[in-house]
Amino acid sequence: MSAFASLRLATCAALLGAILISPQASAQSAAAQSVTLGPSGLPLPRFVSLKSARVNSRVGPGVNYSVDWMYTKAGLPMEIVQEYDTWRRVRDADGSEGWINQSLLSGKRTAIIAPWQRGDKTQINLLDDKDKNAAVVAVVEPGVIGRIKSCDGQWCEMVLGGHTGWLSQSLVWGAYPGELVKD
Repeated sequence: MSAFASLRLATCAALLGAILISPQASAQSAAAQSVTLGPSGLPLPRFVSLKSARVNSRVGPGVNYSVDWMYTKAGLPMEIVQEYDTWRRVRDADGSEGWINQSLLSGKRTAIIAPWQRGDKTQINLLDDKDKNAAVVAVVEPGVIGRIKSCDGQWCEMVLGGHTGWLSQSLVWGAYPGELVKD
C-alpha cells in the first residue's frame, strides 16, 4: 500500500470515527460550553434560598440603593441571574428581580411546588417512589415550599411539611429541567 493510500485510509477512518462519536461529543461539548460562570466561579444562573426571614431586595447592588421589596420567608428559593462584587441579582418564582447581598443567601436547595398553578383548585401528589403510579405519601397545594433532597433530571425527592417523597421535576421551581441535584 502506498503512503498516499495509507494517509487516505487513515483520514477516512478518522472522519468515520468523528461521524460516529460526533453527536455525543457535540452534546457533551455544548453542555460544557453552555455553563456560564460568574465572578464567584459558580454557574449562572443557579438556584439558592434565603437564609433569614427578613431579606431586603434592592434596586441596585449596594446598601445605597433603595429597598424595592422585603422577603419574609426563610428558605424561599431564588434564582441568581447576575453577580456584582458581594451582591447577587435574583429572580423569584413570580419573575420579580432585585439585588440581595450574598451573606443573606444559602446554597441549600429549596423549591416551590408548581407556583404557576397557585389559585387553581389543583392538588399535587407527593409519591413514595419515582413512578407516577406509586403510592401517595401526601397531597400538597401549588405554592408549597419544601427542601430538595435530590433530583435525577426527571424526578425530585422532596421534604414537604415533614413528609418525604417524589415529584416530577417539571412541577418544581427550584431545579432546572434535567438538572441533577444532590443534597
